[in-house]
Amino acid sequence: MRTYLDCAATTPVDARVFDVMQPYLSTYFGNPSALYQEGRQARRAVRRAREQVAALLCAEPDEIFFTSGGSESDNWALKGMAFALRRAGRGRHIVTTAIEHHAVLNTVRWLAGEGFDVTVLPVDRFGRVSPDAVKAAVREDTILVSVMTANNEVGTIEPIAEIGAFLREKGIFFHTDAVQAAGHIPLAVGACSVDALSLSAHKFYGPKGVGALYLRRGFTLDPLVHGGAQERDMRGGTENVPGIVGLGAAAELAANTMQAEKSHLDSLWHRLADGIAAIPGSFLNGDKEHHLPGTFSFGIEGVDHEPLLIRLDMDGFSVSAGSACSAGSLEPSHVLLAMGQTKAQAASVVRVSMGRFTTREDVDAFLTSLRRNLNAMQKA
Repeated sequence: MRTYLDCAATTPVDARVFDVMQPYLSTYFGNPSALYQEGRQARRAVRRAREQVAALLCAEPDEIFFTSGGSESDNWALKGMAFALRRAGRGRHIVTTAIEHHAVLNTVRWLAGEGFDVTVLPVDRFGRVSPDAVKAAVREDTILVSVMTANNEVGTIEPIAEIGAFLREKGIFFHTDAVQAAGHIPLAVGACSVDALSLSAHKFYGPKGVGALYLRRGFTLDPLVHGGAQERDMRGGTENVPGIVGLGAAAELAANTMQAEKSHLDSLWHRLADGIAAIPGSFLNGDKEHHLPGTFSFGIEGVDHEPLLIRLDMDGFSVSAGSACSAGSLEPSHVLLAMGQTKAQAASVVRVSMGRFTTREDVDAFLTSLRRNLNAMQKA
C-alpha cells in the first residue's frame, strides 16, 4: 500500500468531481459552438463551470477564460499584456521575483529577448518578497508585475494584497500565479487587487490539462492561441468540455470544504513539523506563519535527498525534492538558492505536500520510515 504525499505536484481527481465529468465524455459530447441540442447542452455546462470558478475567486463569470492549465495561463497573461501595452506606448519594463515557477520565469526571459526590460527581485530567507522592493523597482515605464500567490516548492504565501494595492494605485497591471494557492486558501481577486490570476484544476482535485485565467473586466489581452471565436474571441480551439466541467466541480467543492480542509491540514503540518524538528540537523524551509496548509519543505544537513527519496519510495511513500516540473534536473532548486541556501543545503531538501485524503496515520508512518532510512544511511 502506497502513501501519496506529493499533492503540490498533482492531486487525484476527487470521485465527486469525476462523477460530474463522466457524462460529458460520452452522453453529452456536443461541441459548445453548435446550435443544436447537443451543443446547447455542452454550452450550458461550460457556462455553469465559468460561474463556479468565478465564485471561487469572488470574480464575475465574464472575467474567467478557460485554458489548458497554469503554464498557458501564465504565458497568456504575460505575453498578451506585455505586447498589448508596449504597442499602446505604455512602456516595456516588467517586474517579477526570483522564486516564480518556470512558466513565469522562462516567459519573462523570452520577453527580454523580444526587447522588454526585466527586473527579477530577490526574496528573504523565508521565500517572501518585500512589498517595498516591488515599490522600489517600479519605474515610469513599468507595464506589468507578476508575483506568485504561494510558492510551489516551500509553500510560502506572498504579500500580494499589499503589492496589489500599490500597483492598482499606480495603474500597473498585476498578475499572480495562483496555481498552488487556488482552492486551498481564500482568494478574492478584488481584495488582492490583482488584474490577472492563473490557476490549474489538477492542483485541487480536478483533471489535468485544464485551467483558467482570471482577467479583470476592462482589460484585453493579445490572444496566445489564434483560431475560432471560442472564449469570446480570446482563445481559439474547441473547448475541453469534460475538463472544464471537472474544473468547475472541483472549484465548487474546494469553496465548500476549504475551511475544514485547512484546519485538518494545519494540524497535520504541525504534527509533521514537530517530528522533523526532533531529527538532528534538520531545518525548515519557508515561512512558519505564512504558508500553504499542506506544503512542508525541510532539509537535513549532510544528507543527499536523492538516495533518501529512493528509499522512501521503496517504503511506499511518494514525496519529492521540489517542483515536479524540474524533476530530473541536475541543477539545485532556483527557489532555495534565491532564499540563500547553499547548493549542499538545497541538495538535502525534501518536500512533503499533504492533501484532502492525508491522515495522521500517514504522517506518523512517514516519520517512522524517514527516521529508519536516515539511520540506515548513516550506518552505510
